[in-house]
Amino acid sequence: METTFTAGFIGLGLIGGSIARALKKYYPDVQILAHTRSRHTTEYALEHGIIDEICDTVDERYHKCDYIFLCAPVECNASYLGLLKPYLKKGCILTDVGSTKTNIHKKVEELGLEEYFIGGHPMAGSEKTGIENAKALLLENAYYVLTPAAKVTGEMVERYRDLVASLKAIPLILTYEKHDYVTAAISHLPHIIASSLVNLVKDCDYEDGTMKKVAAGGFKDITRIASSSPEMWEQICSANSENILSVLDEYINSLIEIKFSLAEHNTHCIHDLFETSRDYRNSISDSGSGPIPKAYSIYCDMVDEAGGIAALATILATNGISIKNIGIVHNREFEEAVLHVEFYEEMAKIKAAELLRKYRYTIYER
Repeated sequence: METTFTAGFIGLGLIGGSIARALKKYYPDVQILAHTRSRHTTEYALEHGIIDEICDTVDERYHKCDYIFLCAPVECNASYLGLLKPYLKKGCILTDVGSTKTNIHKKVEELGLEEYFIGGHPMAGSEKTGIENAKALLLENAYYVLTPAAKVTGEMVERYRDLVASLKAIPLILTYEKHDYVTAAISHLPHIIASSLVNLVKDCDYEDGTMKKVAAGGFKDITRIASSSPEMWEQICSANSENILSVLDEYINSLIEIKFSLAEHNTHCIHDLFETSRDYRNSISDSGSGPIPKAYSIYCDMVDEAGGIAALATILATNGISIKNIGIVHNREFEEAVLHVEFYEEMAKIKAAELLRKYRYTIYER
């Protein structure tokens, strides 16, 4: 594809900002213009060379765009379609980055914009939000789902697929219906399960909080995603409720089967539950990233003595490695070490493990 083109953005949060940074990294001659609700965001982006032009309104300047990225919150993206319609030039690829696709595809059909629209969902993210935390590397090795509208040409799909691949992401072309069903099963339902499990333990706990006290370790790991934004997940569940209800019914049926197996002491079915789930999970590749952000953690054996944690933290800090979380693992029924250290990104985890081993710490990685 050509190296000189113009890209327009509506919204520049973590994902939009990361896409813009990646475009600048791999296409230095690209011209980027952007409109956001917050003037501070676009001023920051302009000052740091992420964009070239601030648009206070959606106007005729978007007519020069070869690509337009809708990167506002999911419930807002569709509202910009009508504003952009008069300024879309022939061959312009209009896309979004939302984690649900049906609603915006329906709006695209309603407005007669199907010849322009290719839905997009970069399956990458971070607990850190906002343009200040955007980085080009966020997209690397992340699946980037494309959902072409019915009237988009094959040439446009290939052009956009090539652009996504050139940003070091992994393009995956799906229908929007398939995308929303897949994400309901592997992302949306797991968030509901994690949150409901946490609330179950909260409601079943003793007055002295015994369950909460011993919940560290495996329980905290499998419910990590329950710490996600309530506002964002309210919107996602509302937008994809039909698919979530479908997979939720399947999950409830499977729980009922497990309940009967336990009641009837059907050890064969219980064994099969754990065996098939283990085998399937072990067949899932660690390459690439999915819709649920990974946790980057190491576990460390160390003597419980004064200053032990401080010494380890100092080693990491003096080598420029930021720690997201650190703490003693009191419930080690399924853990191999005393100290759990979590990082913001994979490279920090790798560097920390190598560094600490040089200092003769025993490190376990998962």
